[in-house]
Amino acid sequence: MDHRRILIGLGLAGLMCGVSALAAPPKSAAASAVLPLNAKVEGLGYAELSAHWWRWTDRFPGGMEPYRDPDGRWCKIAQSGPVWFLAGTDGSENVQRRCSVPVDKHVFLPIINLYQRSRYPVPARLKPAHCKSLLDGLALSNDALRSAVVLIDGVRVADPKRYRVRTERCFDAFGEDDGSGATVIAASDGYWLLLPPMKPGRHTLVVGANYGRDAEDDDGYGNMVQNFEYVLDVGGPTY
Repeated sequence: MDHRRILIGLGLAGLMCGVSALAAPPKSAAASAVLPLNAKVEGLGYAELSAHWWRWTDRFPGGMEPYRDPDGRWCKIAQSGPVWFLAGTDGSENVQRRCSVPVDKHVFLPIINLYQRSRYPVPARLKPAHCKSLLDGLALSNDALRSAVVLIDGVRVADPKRYRVRTERCFDAFGEDDGSGATVIAASDGYWLLLPPMKPGRHTLVVGANYGRDAEDDDGYGNMVQNFEYVLDVGGPTY
């Protein structure tokens, strides 16, 4: 089966013992709780939100991709609804971003994640087999997560590895078909965080993870290492 794989993830926080001054939280900041895996926002749980997140990445104007955002200047693009999406990186460099987030918005972001979609529209009768192939391929790296560390306002999130989520059923990548019911299907597997609305003010996120597959990965994702930091100004700029 012919598939296309894409990765947008976050990095190895084990390398981030010294958080930069940009991301240093105020002493009074309290860590935001991470919502449990059974949490829902307007009927959407982690798995559904991960599918919406990937569709969000496809809504960027031509030539712009959220994981290439150099400093947070693109963080408001294509945002809508009660959940604010944050992007990862492509793994080529460490990134610091600053982003203004409206009040009363949940925040959804990947720790590290993989996405795969069929190259061509798949007829309905073949979708189950193609979907299984997509998910099996994604699991190879996600089963081999080596480390994951997340700091929210300087407080470590306990055991980020437990926040693994995959789309048990594939979703239509673009919501289009050729008239026969065939669509490009996609699947997602990775580690995600859903945060409740934060109090107005400045908050920080430092996220990192890496895969550690021993087997050679032709796509280069088996040993992916990334790092990034966010400063979130909830309710408007705080500087």
